[in-house]
Amino acid sequence: MGEDRRLAAVVALAQGMAAAHGLQEAWRAAALGGCRALGGSFAALSVWERELGRLRVLVNVGERAEDEEEFPEDESYPVHQFAEITEFLHERWAGGGEPDAWVETAEGPAAGSPGYVHQRVAALRRRGRGCCVVAPIVLHGRAWGELYVARPVGVPVFERADADFATVLASVVAAGIAQTERLEEVRRLAYTDALTGLANRRAVDAHLDEAVERHRRDGVTVSLVVCDLNGLKRVNDTHGHATGDRLLERFGSVLSLCGAMLPGALAARLGGDEFCLLAVGPPADEVVAAAGELCRRAAVLELGDGVACGVASTGDPIGPVGSARRLFRLADAAQYRAKAERSGHPVVAGRAGPDDPVVRLADEPSREERDGERRRFRGRHAP
Repeated sequence: MGEDRRLAAVVALAQGMAAAHGLQEAWRAAALGGCRALGGSFAALSVWERELGRLRVLVNVGERAEDEEEFPEDESYPVHQFAEITEFLHERWAGGGEPDAWVETAEGPAAGSPGYVHQRVAALRRRGRGCCVVAPIVLHGRAWGELYVARPVGVPVFERADADFATVLASVVAAGIAQTERLEEVRRLAYTDALTGLANRRAVDAHLDEAVERHRRDGVTVSLVVCDLNGLKRVNDTHGHATGDRLLERFGSVLSLCGAMLPGALAARLGGDEFCLLAVGPPADEVVAAAGELCRRAAVLELGDGVACGVASTGDPIGPVGSARRLFRLADAAQYRAKAERSGHPVVAGRAGPDDPVVRLADEPSREERDGERRRFRGRHAP
């Protein structure tokens, strides 16, 4: 491959990773870019999980064997079988060098103790491949994983120049992964409540809009549980805000636990003492049961005073739900009724008959709407 083509391949790899949305897309772009740049038929990206002592395959692209999934759930190999990644000389790194890529062929020799066949050579033979080039990926000065590119039997094997080029490609991949991880962390912080580690109001906003659109398009059941943690002001005034924060954290853990009863549910802190659960798919009765368990557990929290909990679900007779705003107002109105009644159980919108007071309250125009203002959530508390 000429210098111009190699430069174009490097640029294409970098651009592909930069355009990726999320880590999985970045891994796939890295493997595909490396495969194309090196003229391979197959490529994989793997990470070294030090704590587990294994190489875990993140993505397989190209001509995959029957046992190779694109994004495998658990394709991993004990690192002692591929010990090269653990044997890079740190002295060389300290001197400014980086671990070089190397080439293996299906005709490679056995190595080690009698009867032992080098694992990479064995894998090439088993999957009908003729050769591979393996390029270590170094991130933040440490071995992070490797880029693996293979060619089929019957085509020219990789040469030393290909390995040198693979080393360059691995550096580009490392830079792309570092950038993607930084962006993922920024996204995570943007959608996470700092105190409890739950999702925040911004995350609920985005997920609720998507969920209601799915309900309108496909009829999927969408349920929202909105709750206020009772007694937080008293705890703050009596014991201090640090104790109040611990109560919020503890309740956040209880909310997460109860949310786990509903597959895929999003547990969130909207701000202050307001929390919610968003469930997409489970029947309304299952959501009400989870909300009941939440009330039961909140009632016995040390220093707390229980929780006022309201539920609204498209699986109940609440009328058409054409917007995320309406579903939230229904759950919010149910929560207000639970608080007014000091109920130890969730109040569920739509279950009090045709003239359900919760539905009537939710559908009354608010002062803000009469004044021409619109807001997605109440905003009594800032997150």
